[in-house]
Amino acid sequence: MHTIPAFLLSMPGPSQGDLPVSVTLLLVFGTAKLLSEAFEWLGQPGIVGEILAGILLGPSLLNAIHPDATLHTLAELGAMFLLFRVGMEMKPTELLRLGGRASLIATAGVVLPFIVGWAAASAGGSPSVEAIFIGASLVATSVGITAQVLAARGVLDRRASQLILAAAVVDDILGLLVLAVVGSGARGAIDWERLAITGGLSVSFVLAALFLGAPAMKRLAPRLTRTLRAGESELAVAMVVLFALGVLAEYTGVAAIVGAFLAGSMFAESASRRIRDICHGTTELLVPFFLVSIGLKVNLHVFADSRLLLATLGLIVIAAASKVVACGLAALPLGRQEAFQIGVGMVPRGEVGMIVAQMGLALGALSNAAYSAVVLMAAATTLLAPPLISYAFRDEVPAAEGEEVLRLG
Repeated sequence: MHTIPAFLLSMPGPSQGDLPVSVTLLLVFGTAKLLSEAFEWLGQPGIVGEILAGILLGPSLLNAIHPDATLHTLAELGAMFLLFRVGMEMKPTELLRLGGRASLIATAGVVLPFIVGWAAASAGGSPSVEAIFIGASLVATSVGITAQVLAARGVLDRRASQLILAAAVVDDILGLLVLAVVGSGARGAIDWERLAITGGLSVSFVLAALFLGAPAMKRLAPRLTRTLRAGESELAVAMVVLFALGVLAEYTGVAAIVGAFLAGSMFAESASRRIRDICHGTTELLVPFFLVSIGLKVNLHVFADSRLLLATLGLIVIAAASKVVACGLAALPLGRQEAFQIGVGMVPRGEVGMIVAQMGLALGALSNAAYSAVVLMAAATTLLAPPLISYAFRDEVPAAEGEEVLRLG
């Protein structure tokens, strides 16, 4: 039952029992910004407040808002615009230059968390398939959360930040392959041919976007802008490329936000200040819906069982520590400080871990208790990441306002 005022519930809406879209948007955006401001005043990252706004409005506390198609769409758009805007601050040449080290960091950040998560779940008495799914839930990093924090601190131009984002792209591909193997195994047989095709398409898509798409866009975008007569032609070109690469990313198997990030990198050397400002404003509008949606998926009531709560806390510790250790060790040749920064930057699981949980539940591989534990782990690592990243980058001086570095928050 809704716990918000009766007069709001009685207002006309799209269907009986639904809140009007305008009320939903007001509650979500207004609460997110209010808590973000409160956390900033307390000296904490505002992003934490925006995620907690989802927990406050969701089933855990007020039970006022429930995820629906509208909020899902706005959250997806928020994540895409965030990664597109971040991509515009990273030249493809830099991504390619960092590719070797980023691949090593991503691989370490996939292998160790998977093994540790699987072993811990097995030791705790989980069936073998469930243990494998729990291990898989620890694999992939939620790049959107880290990108938001790094952007807010104005440190996207640092080598550690760029390595985190480059590693997250590789991480997403590796996580996709792990999920495909685990999902196939849960169905009874692993389709190695399909797995090879999916992996090949994903890698080819990323490399083609960087090697071919970026140079082509650098030449074509200015010409198209001069040729097209419709208003805001440069913005129109940028949006078509953004959504096109989002679609291609989905069809090649990786997340749409990876396509959005690559689309942004194509415009890193050609986007005008106006386009950057428009994308910045759009991101500010939509990102709160992405962050609130994470909190809405959490239901704390299921943790009244103390044993489940303790098991979940252990999973959270394993999830955070395994990424810090694995990715930090892979980055250790860069120095301890950068290794620590990269390690904590890869901690959040966010929506990625939740997708694994949903797949496992749908296949019958995860029990309701294990599903709840994985969802809370994903949300908790997302909440832990902002203060950890802020601490890791505490000695970094934010870029000057004249520099081409994204600022959000």
